[in-house]
Amino acid sequence: MKALISVYNKQGIENLARVLQDLGYEIISSGGTARYLKERGITVKDVSEITGFPEIFGGRVKTLHPIVHGGILMREKDKEDAQRLGIDPIDVVVVNLYPFEEKMKDNLPLEELAEFIDIGGPALIRASAKNFFRVTVVVDPEDYGWVANKLKEGSFSLEDRAYLAWKAFCYTSYYDGLIAGFFQRSFDIEEVPKKASVPMALLRELRYGENPHQRGWLFKDPFDDLGVANAQVLQGKEMSFNNYLDAEAAARVVLEFPNDCVCTIVKHNNPCGVAVGNDPLEAFLKAKETDPEAAFGGIVAFNEEVDGKVAKELASMFLEVIVAPQYSEEALKILSKKKNLRLVRLLGLSFSKDIKKVSGGYLLQEEDTALTEELKVVTEREPTEREMEDLLFAWKVCKHVKSNAVVIAKDKRTLGIGSGQVSRVDSLRCAIEKAKRYGFDLKGAVLASEAFFPFRDSIDIAHEAGITAVIHPGGSIRDEEVISAAKEHGMAMVLTGMRHFRH
Repeated sequence: MKALISVYNKQGIENLARVLQDLGYEIISSGGTARYLKERGITVKDVSEITGFPEIFGGRVKTLHPIVHGGILMREKDKEDAQRLGIDPIDVVVVNLYPFEEKMKDNLPLEELAEFIDIGGPALIRASAKNFFRVTVVVDPEDYGWVANKLKEGSFSLEDRAYLAWKAFCYTSYYDGLIAGFFQRSFDIEEVPKKASVPMALLRELRYGENPHQRGWLFKDPFDDLGVANAQVLQGKEMSFNNYLDAEAAARVVLEFPNDCVCTIVKHNNPCGVAVGNDPLEAFLKAKETDPEAAFGGIVAFNEEVDGKVAKELASMFLEVIVAPQYSEEALKILSKKKNLRLVRLLGLSFSKDIKKVSGGYLLQEEDTALTEELKVVTEREPTEREMEDLLFAWKVCKHVKSNAVVIAKDKRTLGIGSGQVSRVDSLRCAIEKAKRYGFDLKGAVLASEAFFPFRDSIDIAHEAGITAVIHPGGSIRDEEVISAAKEHGMAMVLTGMRHFRH
């Protein structure tokens, strides 16, 4: 019996090698792995001894040889050929790969980094996994213990080897995806590949998915050290599937306003209140006033440090998650009394591609990072300076509200938000009704719609409510009808030339 061991990560390999040796396996190895095992008193035969061919090109080529791959790939019907060629079967293959992912983050010169693209290792793994009917392939050090026990018991089943082969192909697929992604990013390749594997690294299994009967997991993008998946959870219960989604939605809103102190409150991925303030406390109180009922149990995000003043207010109500770039010592002390409240420290987001699942496949798109095409006033009356500031504020918020989306705002705070309705006019009615329910005077307020108005009815209703300026993309066959309505009412209307559907 023979076992081939070739590992960069030496964690746990000594114990597995001893078990193999004690069971009578002849251990074949090369380079650093061979030296490591020999230094620990394990008998090892160098690959060059069985191939009759030395390592070449500074160790670049070691195991790529018919004696090695023939020993792995041979089947029962190949025995006669193997004997004629002097090839002995290899039964166990233990391999892990050069640490391309770790070295990729060290900003090495390209030629130096290229040396960490493993060639022989993936070839060994793939050959072994292909021949799982006979060969046991092990790529994960966490499997060494149970593999050793199975070998000692002589109880390895076909299903066990198939499981290890599955892990092996997942491993090499991830590795190749890393390298492909590195090339795409390093050389600014904008083309979408015809076939691709998206590398994802499991961070943890979550308590459940969107609902308790669904399993859920959190994976990391290996190219991204920012974002909600990598955020530091400072206290509170474990983040749930929905917490991550809501934290992402909240963070995207506040990061639209790099030059203002902004707070947003989110429920079910939708902003239910957004406001600019002179400090986080003022921003939070204004955001909360938009819809205090929806704020209960919400996710709150800030784009500035949470200080003691706002922490006292936050601690006075039930919230699920708070997201901020930093927390003062006083704030941490105050909020630590809310044991279940999750505090998330988020340093920022990054943007690449947006992937959504549909039955039978996936939808891939660029992230929606733009804001407007060209601002164009289409009414005789131009917005006042205050109206224009409010229009741009409402437009940024509206971009993050589920379609059909409308946002009513005044003085850089939301007064009413209508989201996810099947008609735009229904979203507007909901927003107006919410605003009136909480006592807001809509006179002089502005209205944003993430897509064009298909009819003039929304403009008429907005005017009746006291709204004086409107921003939307335009592009409807009835634009002139909609613009005429605004003109009739003496309203200002601005077109952005860019819509922001969000489904």
